[in-house]
Amino acid sequence: MHLDATISLVITTYNRPDALETVIRACFVQSEKHFEIIIADDGSTANTREMIDRLRAESPVSLVHVWQSDEGFRAAMARNRGTLAAHGAYIVFLDGDCIPQRDFVARHRQLARPGFLVSGSRVLMSAALSERVMAEGIDLSRVPLASKLGWRLQGHVNKLLQWVLRWPDLGRERRSFSWRRIKSCNLGVWRSDLALVNGFDESFLGWGHEDSDLVVRLFNAGVMRKDGAFATEVFHLWHREAQRDQASSNRDLVLARAQNRTIEASRGLKNHGVRS
Repeated sequence: MHLDATISLVITTYNRPDALETVIRACFVQSEKHFEIIIADDGSTANTREMIDRLRAESPVSLVHVWQSDEGFRAAMARNRGTLAAHGAYIVFLDGDCIPQRDFVARHRQLARPGFLVSGSRVLMSAALSERVMAEGIDLSRVPLASKLGWRLQGHVNKLLQWVLRWPDLGRERRSFSWRRIKSCNLGVWRSDLALVNGFDESFLGWGHEDSDLVVRLFNAGVMRKDGAFATEVFHLWHREAQRDQASSNRDLVLARAQNRTIEASRGLKNHGVRS
């Protein structure tokens, strides 16, 4: 990808302004600035909007807030609306509780290649460490190695090597494809590929697997996977597990679409009008 091309960070959020502010501030200190921030808001109350308005004056890049009414879990629609508001040819989806490291955008740019998506991974954080990071504004990219090791030994993070090591863009292309363990909390996709499959499918009900469905349909359309491990890790702030009543039925639909080679979402970007 050209070094001056804009990357669009589409960050999904819902009523967690403390976590979102931590994520946005981590975006402000990225090692490169050829990107924009789109907040894809699934119906948060006014305190989230007020926080975004306050931070906009500090932002070194464009910061846009795309809001929809709160009618239940509609992350797929929020991401589609964020996509439509974005200007970049390459879109990186990030969750509003996943803190990027300083080279996050630069690493995604390095790994971006036509015909591939890039699936990143997470470093899970404990509740205690999550609260401390948000309260104290700890820059996780500048934490000393001794502290990283201590946090790992104490169980405050679930990974260490992925945090401290960087692997070049070698051997990342998967020879075989699997949609499992790919999360939209850290996912790079070309805008043209999203348009090809009609984006996220808004017909998925409740929590779960709308991101897996997107990846399956991208694969059915010929898009392959690159592994972003040891390059694009984010830090996932702790939260209670979401209600998963629809998760099993959503998973069954993903499996059926993998079998049937489905490409287009039944309700997606085209329902909003795809911007050229």
